[in-house]
Amino acid sequence: MAENQVMEQRATPGGNSGGNDQNGEEEKVKRVDPRKKRTIRLVVLALLVVAAVVAIPVFAYYSVRESTDDAQVDGHVIPISSRIGGNILSVLVNDNQEVRAGQELVRLDPADYKVAFEQSQAQLLSAEAGISESEQNVPLTTINTTSSISTSISQEQQANAALAAAQQAVDAARAALNASNATLAQRQADFVKAQKDLARMKALVDKDEVSRQDYDSAVAAADGSAAQVEVARAGIVSAQHNLDQSIAQVDEAKARVSAAAIQRRQSEQLQSKQRAVSVARFQSAKADSAQRRANVEQAKLNLEYTVIKAPVDGVVSRKSAEPGMQIAAGQQLMALVPLDDVWVTANFKETQLKKMRVGQKVEIEVDAYGGSRNYRGHVDSIAAASGAKFSLLPPENATGNYVKVVQRVPVKIVLEPGENRDHRLLPGMSVTPTVLLNSDPNSSNP
Repeated sequence: MAENQVMEQRATPGGNSGGNDQNGEEEKVKRVDPRKKRTIRLVVLALLVVAAVVAIPVFAYYSVRESTDDAQVDGHVIPISSRIGGNILSVLVNDNQEVRAGQELVRLDPADYKVAFEQSQAQLLSAEAGISESEQNVPLTTINTTSSISTSISQEQQANAALAAAQQAVDAARAALNASNATLAQRQADFVKAQKDLARMKALVDKDEVSRQDYDSAVAAADGSAAQVEVARAGIVSAQHNLDQSIAQVDEAKARVSAAAIQRRQSEQLQSKQRAVSVARFQSAKADSAQRRANVEQAKLNLEYTVIKAPVDGVVSRKSAEPGMQIAAGQQLMALVPLDDVWVTANFKETQLKKMRVGQKVEIEVDAYGGSRNYRGHVDSIAAASGAKFSLLPPENATGNYVKVVQRVPVKIVLEPGENRDHRLLPGMSVTPTVLLNSDPNSSNP
């Protein structure tokens, strides 16, 4: 089309020479511009192709990686303190010194604790002797109380036998009284008969029908009958007296039986109580011995606590203990940092957690070494809340002054075994971890 226009201009009549020159220059420009434009278009297209070729792998590389510079090395800082108070005798380590688990760090003066240990041992021996004594008292108490019960039972049996004998004596005295009463009745009958015989004999004597001798015999018989009546009455009084004494002896025997029964019951009750008291004393002695034994163990532990040892392997830091210091229980003397157990805490933005999973591999660049060495690890866990939730003054979005801010969530990254063998990673170092999102979380970590 441009060539046609040039040919039309050349065929136009009445054109001057100056106009021809100007038109010639315009024609040259029009001839050159299409080629340049085509070249520019090709160059731009080539650049776009190159950019696409470069951008695709770059995008593919960075689309499966998430990194942050808000990360640092974390670790345990174990405070070393004394479990007892005392005077520091010697300090066996210096700052930044590597120590092994069980290595002695500080020694306290053990003199007071040795005395306390020996005193507790003596108290334990005394308590154990008390156990032996109270243990022997238990069977002795049983024997004594059993003997007392046996004695009470024997006394009760004797009292019952005496009561039975007294009861038999009452029965015998009552029988004797009845016999005396019968004898008195017989004597009185004999006396009445003798009196009547005497009266008849007197009438016969007066008539001289019987001899004086027979009369005198009748008088003597009457007097004898009277005497026998008096004897029979005296026998009744004596029998009554014996009966009264026998009844009194029965009452006395009954009282002794009651006393013996009471004594037996008291002995039985006393046996159970004394045995219970003896057993209680034995149990108390055992408890006291256990307490004394615990005191010995505590004194032994306190004596061992005079030597403060490292609980784990690590490096001594922030040492404040000095020989001669008087310290209290729980006072911190130094800190111990176990460099074998460090990890990385990375605060990723919440928008970076979409494809992040536990177990994914991580490449860690340490600022202190300027990228000269990278460490390998894997995602161990993701925090249950953002860092702001654990801050001293967490945000309150419900107050009305709500401003949406991308939150950061702590992610714990654990180093692979042997990565920090040279202990060059120290807690507090700044690092830049990169999580490989395309790594298999279920694959075993090397």
